[in-house]
This record gives sequence, C-alpha cells and structure tokens, in this order.
Amino acid sequence: MIRLRNKISAAILLLFAAITLGSCRNAQTAPSGSTDLMLSENDTAQSDSESMAQNDSSDASAAPHNSNSRTQDGSSSPSRVQHDPDITDPSGSSVMPDDQSPLEQSGAQPCAPSISGRLHVENAKLCGEDGRPVQLKGISTHGLAWFPEFVNEACFAQLHSEWGMNVIRLALYTAEYGGFCNGGDQESLKKLIRDGVSYAQSQDMYAVIDWHILSDANPNQYLNEAKMFFGEMSKEFAASDHVIYEICNEPNSGTSWDEIKNYADEIIPVIRANSPDAVIITGTPNWSQNVDEAAQNPITGYDNLMYAFHFYAASHKDDMRTKLESAINAGLPVIVTEYGICDAGGNGAVDLKEADAWISFLDRYGVSYIAWNLSNKDETSAVFKSSCKKTSGFTSDDLSIFGEWLYQTITE
Repeated sequence: MIRLRNKISAAILLLFAAITLGSCRNAQTAPSGSTDLMLSENDTAQSDSESMAQNDSSDASAAPHNSNSRTQDGSSSPSRVQHDPDITDPSGSSVMPDDQSPLEQSGAQPCAPSISGRLHVENAKLCGEDGRPVQLKGISTHGLAWFPEFVNEACFAQLHSEWGMNVIRLALYTAEYGGFCNGGDQESLKKLIRDGVSYAQSQDMYAVIDWHILSDANPNQYLNEAKMFFGEMSKEFAASDHVIYEICNEPNSGTSWDEIKNYADEIIPVIRANSPDAVIITGTPNWSQNVDEAAQNPITGYDNLMYAFHFYAASHKDDMRTKLESAINAGLPVIVTEYGICDAGGNGAVDLKEADAWISFLDRYGVSYIAWNLSNKDETSAVFKSSCKKTSGFTSDDLSIFGEWLYQTITE
C-alpha cells in the first residue's frame, strides 16, 4: 500500500512539472508586436551580424578622444546588427526591477513641449513646468554647413512620431572649414538654425542650439562671435519655450575649467538679457568628459544651468561612468548632449554591450541623452548608411548599425 501511494504521488508530481514546463515554453515563444521600422527582415542575417558585432567589440580600445576625425570621411560602416534587448549594468546584473520602467525608477516623466512646457533645473534635475523631472532623448545633426539637407520638417516628424524622440540638437560648427567663424555663410547657417527651431516646434520637440567648438579647443577664441550669435538667437527665440542653448560643445586640448567658467560668465548674461529662464548648457574640460571638475567648482549666480557630458561606448567605460556618477551624486545637473556606440573618434569599432550599459545607467538616473549624429556620412557614428540618399521617409534598410541600435533603444 505504501509503495502504491508513493507511485501515485510521483505520478502527480511528474504531471505537475510537465504542465509548468509547457506554460513556461509558451510564455517564452509568445509573439511580440512590431512597428514600421522594426528589423524583422534581418532575422535571416542575424547570426552573421552578431558575429560582426562581437568582432568589433573585441577590437574596440579606449583610444584617446579625437573628435576632429568626425569632420573627415572615413571607412564604410560595418554590416548592421540586431540589438540585444537584455540591458544590464557594467557588473552584468539587472539595473531595474522587472516591474519598473526606467522612467518610473528615475522619477522622470514623458516629455514634450506640449506636455512639459518650458524646462528648468530643479534639485539638479531637468524638470517640466509642473516641477516633475523629465528626460530628453533625441539626436544631434552633424555640422549644419555639411549636412543641411537633414534639417527638414518631414525628417523631424519621423524622428518624433516613429522614433519617439523629443529633442533635436542643431550643431553649428565654429572653426572647421565652412563653420560659422571660418568662411561659412553666416546668414545661411542662421537660417538653418531658425528652420530647425521652427520644425522642432511644429513637431512638439525641444531644440538645442549648439555652438559647436571643436578644433578651436578654447571657447574664448571666438568669444565676441559667440556673444553676437547668442545675443541674436536669444532675442529672436525669447518667447520660444522649447529652445535650449548649448554655449560650447567640447572644450579640449588642455582648456581648463577656469577658462570655460570665464567664457560662460561672459555668454550667460547675454542670453539672460533676452531669455531669463531658458536652460543653458555649458561644456566641460577634455571634450566634455571632466564633469567632476565642474562639480567641485560649479558656476554660481545663475539658475537653470546644466553641464555637458559626452561618451563613446567603445572608448569610455566603467571609469567614465564612475566619474559621471560622482558628479551626479555631488548635485551637478548633467545632460549628455553627445554620445555614440563607436570609439571616441566617431568612426571606429562599435561596442553594443557597453552602449547598453551606458543607457541603463543614464535611465537609472534620469539623465537626458542626445545621440551623434543625424547624417549619412561614411562613418560608424552616423545613423544612416552612406548609400542612403533620402532625407526623410527612412526604412530599416537605410539604417547603419548605430541607426538600428538607436531606433530599438529609444522605441523599446
């Protein structure tokens, strides 16, 4: 009798295990929804593209930051890859509870000018008019002088409606050939800024006007030109709640934080004279990486200031996240106005694992991030393939590795 009862109990346990296993398998294979730009046509090429991504990631090294190469033509982008949806922190563990979204964990709210109004900085966070933290997610143009065709309303409309972006950064190079301070047609360049601001407004997006210093290294080199430019722009857009000003993109080549602060103390009052409440972003030393220096000695006397941080995933890893985390914990209002999945030169190997770790980190803290760059330039930091000749109406076939990763990252 005992043996019979044991056999019956074992049979019941086996039946229960079979039912449970079947339920798990059904849950794992449940179909998911798709959108117009989802990358279903790549399923057959997934193994090859994943192999390419692994090779690129293993070759990536923490090379010195060399943003100047972003203005030079490079080699063609590698084949596209599928984005890994499993996002983990650098230690490999999940950074969010399963029942919390990044917005819920960081306290940030969905954000658009029609919802959040004019943004401001409160308790070291970017906030809407109601005082609740918000998070901007979008993309920067490449140099307006070189890729003006992507500043069009149809393009911005697709970025907003299909990609879910809520900010566009308008990169106005200063010292490079054709830049605002080096032979560029200043009136044409200012028209592109005006058009971009207008298109952003009509598509319910914020617009960052970026004074894109790079080869000039020290923002004080064109101080007078910057004063005139920001004086004109801030007067023109004084009533535009969706406009944000970035006064120096990437100070570099030994430019000190004191020199950047001195520049900011000259430019901020010019903007404040016309737009007393607009958010103003200043760059930080060493290609906007040394936010720790700004945290130790922040700019005082002004409200609604933020500090730029830039990273490129194949070059900048745990040590840079630690530096950024320290600045955030010290109470510095930080915004990522430029980032990519490639190396710091803008045209090297990609590192998708590190890129995912960065996004998880930024979402955890509710930090806004703007990708580099909206172009079809033949480099790995461009979101479109160099073979793409469109300026709107993009499909997944037009996207580079970065474009595919960015689309999936922002829309998932």
